[in-house]
Amino acid sequence: MKCVRLLLPLLFFAVIFLDSCHVLNPNIMLHAGRKYPYDSLTTDSTVAKEFIIGSNDIIEFRLFANDGFKMVDIIGNATNTNIVNNRQNYEYTLDNNGTVKLPIIGVETLKGLGVREAETYLEQRYSDYYVHPFVIIKIVNKRITIYPGEPGQAKVIALSNNNTTVLEALALAGGISSSGKAYNVKLIRQTSDPKKPVKVYKLDLSSIKGLPEGNTIVQSGDIIYVEPRREYAKRTLNEVAPTISLLTSLITVYYVITKIH
Repeated sequence: MKCVRLLLPLLFFAVIFLDSCHVLNPNIMLHAGRKYPYDSLTTDSTVAKEFIIGSNDIIEFRLFANDGFKMVDIIGNATNTNIVNNRQNYEYTLDNNGTVKLPIIGVETLKGLGVREAETYLEQRYSDYYVHPFVIIKIVNKRITIYPGEPGQAKVIALSNNNTTVLEALALAGGISSSGKAYNVKLIRQTSDPKKPVKVYKLDLSSIKGLPEGNTIVQSGDIIYVEPRREYAKRTLNEVAPTISLLTSLITVYYVITKIH
């Protein structure tokens, strides 16, 4: 029995050690402490705002004259039907600085502009060359990464809508898993600010009060991370079960040997 009294404290400290070293929850990512300074959601910066063009985005660019009359593409010299079948002819990629080289007008900076803002800006630039130019821009490579709160279920979602919300993005990924915490959803976004290259917003989608936060417009490259439940009891049992089994066997052997002698 003295041996048992010595082994039980060792087992207890082993469990504490496992937890403190994150052995019990090795799948937990992007952990933030209780005092982490989350960024604040504001209407100007995140909510109800259109998609913003960023570095390395690929834009589908079309240019028409006469406010789009008959929809004849000046750049591709094709009708709207032929444009659909020859997309590779008018896709342009922004570089790391957010600039793109376009026909006739050359290098332009589009990073930081909304899609409609960029269209209006380019219409003004092309007005020096064409009568009432009409520009259409579409981002063809925008995507976000979603971790729904279940290990092994992360997804990269391609966005076809310029104004996709957090709730819509989660729906595209199948929703928050049964192991996810709806009250602890992180929206992680890279910025062009060298002083703060990443902004992290904490969303509470567990009640109807979180609907405004859920209507936040996602941007290309965003990460939506649903904090998973820790399940300490279950994981602790799984981790220490082999140890308990070994200790039980040793205690049994020790008891049998002492009885024989």
